Amino acid sequence: MFVYADNAATTAMSKTAEEAMLPALGELYGNPSSLHQKGREANFALMGAREAIARCLNAEAREIYFTGCGTEADNWAITEGARMGAEQGKKHIISDAIEHHAVLHTLKKLEKQGFDVTYLPVHKDGVVRLEELKAAIREDTCLVTVMYVNNEIGTIQPIQEIGAVCRERGILFHTDAVQAVGHVPVDVAADNIDMLSLSGHKFHAPKGVGALYCKKSIRLKNFIEGGAQERGRRGGTEAIPAILAMAAALTESCAHMEENMAKVSAMRERLTEGLSKIPYSFCNGSADHKAPGIVSFCFEGIEGESLLLRLDLAGICASSGSACTSGSLDPSHVLLALGLPHEIAHGSLRLSLCEYNTMEEVEYILQQVPEVVRTLRQMSPVWMHMLEKMPDPYR
Repeated sequence: MFVYADNAATTAMSKTAEEAMLPALGELYGNPSSLHQKGREANFALMGAREAIARCLNAEAREIYFTGCGTEADNWAITEGARMGAEQGKKHIISDAIEHHAVLHTLKKLEKQGFDVTYLPVHKDGVVRLEELKAAIREDTCLVTVMYVNNEIGTIQPIQEIGAVCRERGILFHTDAVQAVGHVPVDVAADNIDMLSLSGHKFHAPKGVGALYCKKSIRLKNFIEGGAQERGRRGGTEAIPAILAMAAALTESCAHMEENMAKVSAMRERLTEGLSKIPYSFCNGSADHKAPGIVSFCFEGIEGESLLLRLDLAGICASSGSACTSGSLDPSHVLLALGLPHEIAHGSLRLSLCEYNTMEEVEYILQQVPEVVRTLRQMSPVWMHMLEKMPDPYR
């Protein structure tokens, strides 16, 4: 059996998204900035896609800016929030320790430019505490950026409450919602969000397209020079095929969200229940504030890389954490921030499901993972050393 359980890294394109791309790959080939008929046809389609995505977020079409990916949207939002703050003499930013590197690396760059960044702890459950956020706010705080759903452990942050605190204090609030949009209900108005980043390939659209939501009262400056596209803020001809596919995929995901959440959550619960029976295993992140499809476990006495390779041989596609850091041998910064020691964080496994998965596939995973973990432990000197201090759970 083949099982794709790495949907947090990327999803398969939906038939709906593929079909939405076809016109732009054929007769709808005009440049949307051109004034002639073909240009107007492309521009009309572009406006329709912008309106569709805005509806899914409860935003206005003019608040949606198309980007090349979620990382670009994160960079744009954070650097602009910092710029606007600096213009008012405010150079303090608040974030947290488990953000995606698209956020963390941007913040590190800003620190080199003289900004002061406070990284809130997330505790064992991976959740930001509101009282710690309030305590961290200063007179010169200009921006708070906290991700909606963590890409490694699936924790959902109290976004609406964080946004309310920021709104009350007059502070811009940005959220990296790449793992949230299309999977859980997102309402930028109700959630008190000023800026939001999303990426199409996380909800069955193609790679290479994303979007930034920016509240209409915020005046962005140009992010890419060279053209009047995206209301003059991001030069470069829009990728019409990918944008149309993203709008169609998101519309479909939002239309079926309730049933998809129920199906995926049931598979996640079964997976969590089954993996918890493996001796010396740990489920990472909050049990109560969890995205439907992301399951993160650590297994003592083994290396995550070996686990992934063995599972791949068994036909199971999984990961140890973020795909953006898969080439690194260092343990996940997210797991370390939860307080896990290096030796345990190294034995991590992330399984991320979507509505395309089945309970039969989950049962196959639960057949394979315990056997692979047991096999690797029998080969591990670390596990042998552990057995000197504890009874062997396999006997």
